[in-house]
Amino acid sequence: MTKILMIRHGQAAASFTDDADPGLSELGQRQAIAAAERLLPAKPLILISSPLQRALQTAEPLRALLGFEIRIEDRVSEIPSPGLSVTERGPWLQKVMMGSWSKQSSDLLDWRNALVNCLISQEHDCAIFSHYVAINVAVGFAEKRDEVSIFRPDNTSVTEFRTDGKALELISRGSEAITTVS
Repeated sequence: MTKILMIRHGQAAASFTDDADPGLSELGQRQAIAAAERLLPAKPLILISSPLQRALQTAEPLRALLGFEIRIEDRVSEIPSPGLSVTERGPWLQKVMMGSWSKQSSDLLDWRNALVNCLISQEHDCAIFSHYVAINVAVGFAEKRDEVSIFRPDNTSVTEFRTDGKALELISRGSEAITTVS
């Protein structure tokens, strides 16, 4: 069985509605360092990150400690909102998150399926640095739930899964917080 640790990025320097690809805030940088120290004993064999700056910057301290390269993986990126301005994204995302997957567009369902397939296809223990909705996709799939929003993963929380190449099993949810999605 392959162990998958999904880590939500640290606190972003800007919100989802202010910047399409913000880096980490000062607090987020400290959170990334603390997360690397917590994750080091797990010794993941592969580091994978969303291509977005906040995820990459969260992965960097663990990369530096382990000496591994970070594999960029588009399939674990932020929920796509093509054609929407940053100011339109907030209301759109709130509506999506209050809904269910069975009522989403084919584009969003394709993204969800690609993300799940990415996780199930992992053959080596890994740490995946990703995003709020992406982690909810994985938890919802593992729990066979249709809701888009299952729980509120805190910044740098670690949600653990296992896969045998056929199914995705949730081992433990990461810490939750009352948070805004960014």
